[in-house]
Amino acid sequence: MQTIHSIQALREQLNAARRAGKTIGLVPTMGNLHAGHIELVNQARLHADITVATIFVNPLQFGPNEDLDSYPRTLEADQAKLAAAGCDYLFAPSEAEIYPNGRENQTIVEVTDLSEMHCGSTRPGHFRGVTTVVSKLFGIVQPDSAFFGCKDYQQLLIIRRMVADLCMPIDIHGVDIVRNNEALALSSRNGYLSPAELAVAPTLNRVLRETAQAIQAGQRDYTQLAAQALQKLEEVGFKGDFMRIVRRSDLQPANATDTQLVILSAAYLGAARLIDNLELDL
Repeated sequence: MQTIHSIQALREQLNAARRAGKTIGLVPTMGNLHAGHIELVNQARLHADITVATIFVNPLQFGPNEDLDSYPRTLEADQAKLAAAGCDYLFAPSEAEIYPNGRENQTIVEVTDLSEMHCGSTRPGHFRGVTTVVSKLFGIVQPDSAFFGCKDYQQLLIIRRMVADLCMPIDIHGVDIVRNNEALALSSRNGYLSPAELAVAPTLNRVLRETAQAIQAGQRDYTQLAAQALQKLEEVGFKGDFMRIVRRSDLQPANATDTQLVILSAAYLGAARLIDNLELDL
C-alpha cells in the first residue's frame, strides 16, 4: 500500500490505473479505524480493481463545541490495518491540501432538506461539512464506486441524493453495520466510553430491536413508541438526543400505511454521542 499526501501525486497514480483499464473504489474515513472501516475496504476490493482509502479529520463537519481537537488520530495503526486488508492507496492529506483557501472561503455543497432533520437538527452544519468534503474527495479520486457504512443512515441517503442531483457517475454502496459481540455498533467514538459505559451501551440496539418487535406486533403509534424507547435509554443512563420512526425513502415521519421503515436513534452516554438504526419491512 502506498500512502500519499498530495492531490497531484494521487491523481498521477490513479490516472495510470485508469489508462490500464482499472476501476477505482473509494472508502472515505476520518481514521481511528475499526472492523467496520475494514469491512468497507473488503467490499471495495470486491467491487473494484483499485481500492483507495482516505483519512481526513474534516473540520467543517464539527460544531464549535464538538470533539475536533480530541478526535483520535492514529495514522500509523490505521496504515497497518489498511495494508493488512489489501488497500492499494491511502490518501492522507493535510487541511491545507483540502482547503487551500481556508475553511471560511471554501465552496459549500449542501443537500438542503435531508440535511436539516434528525442529526442535522441537533448538529447544525454537520452534513454540509460532510457533503462538501465528500464532493471534494469524489473530485480528487474520481472513483467508479464509493463505500459508506449504514450506521450513518442519514449520511448515506444524503450522499446518494448529492450524487444523483449533481449527476456524478459514482455507484454508492451502503455496507451493513458491524457490531461487537454485545451488538454495539462499532464507532471510533466508542473509545470515549468507560468500562461501565461500555457495559450499558448495547442497550441502544436492544431498545431498537424491542421497538421493532412492537411495530411488527401491530403497534402503530410511532410517536408514543419512540418516546417510550427514549425513556428506556434514559433509565439506564443515556441522555437522549432523538428516536424517530421514519420512512426509509425520505426520512419523513412514518404513518400507519408505510411499509419500509427505519428507526433512527442518537443518544449521549458519557462523552460519546452514539447513533444506531434498524431497518424494518412490514
